[in-house]
Amino acid sequence: MPIYSSSDFEESNDHNNLSGKLFGRERSLHSALGGGQVADILLWRNKSLTAAILLGFTMIWFLFEVLEYNFVTLVCHITILVMLMVFVTYTTAKFTDWDLPDIHEITLQESAFKWLYRKLNLFLLRFYEISSGENFLEFFMVIGALWMISVIGNHFSSLNLLFFCVICLGTLPALYEEYEKEVDHLISKGKKDATKMLKKLDAEVLKKIPRGRVKEKKRK
Repeated sequence: MPIYSSSDFEESNDHNNLSGKLFGRERSLHSALGGGQVADILLWRNKSLTAAILLGFTMIWFLFEVLEYNFVTLVCHITILVMLMVFVTYTTAKFTDWDLPDIHEITLQESAFKWLYRKLNLFLLRFYEISSGENFLEFFMVIGALWMISVIGNHFSSLNLLFFCVICLGTLPALYEEYEKEVDHLISKGKKDATKMLKKLDAEVLKKIPRGRVKEKKRK
C-alpha cells in the first residue's frame, strides 16, 4: 500500500511534476547522475560491476576493521603479489608462444583525470552556490546534514563511516529510482512544511527582535 492517500497525491501531482523532483531536477535520475558508467554502477544497470565494487569494499572493510590488518602491510603484500604475477607471466611468455601484454592497455587514460577535474570544479561551484545562502532552506538542510554526519563520526571510525557511505551510494540511488514517485511526494510535502515553519519562525520571533536604526552617512 502507498504511504499516502490517493487524493493527497492527486492534489500535488501537477506540482510534483514541475518542482517536486529531488534537488529540483528536470531530467531522469540516470541523466542527473551523468548518464555514463558511473550512473550505470549507482543504479545497478551493470549489476556484475556494481556487485563486484561493493564486494571489494566489503572485503577491504573486513580486512581492516574485523581482522585489524595494517594498511602499509596490506599494500606491501598486494604489491609483492602483483610483482610475482607479472614476473611469472613474463618469464613464462619467454619460453612459450604467449603474447606479452601491452603496457599501454593498463595505464590510466588522460580522460579519467579530465572527468575528475570537471566533477571537482562542479562540486566547488555548487558548494559556493549553497554557501552563499540564496536558498535558505537548502543552506540549512546542508548544514544540518553535515552536523549529523559529524555527530555520527564521533561514534564510528573513519573506515566504518566510509564503508557506510559506500553502501548507501550502492543502494540508495537504485531504491530511489524504484520508489521515485513516493519519495518525491514526501520530499515535496516536507519542503512545504519546512517552509511554513521558517516563515512562522521569521514572523513570530526574528521580526520581533529589536534592531537599532542605521544612520546613513551624509556625504559632504
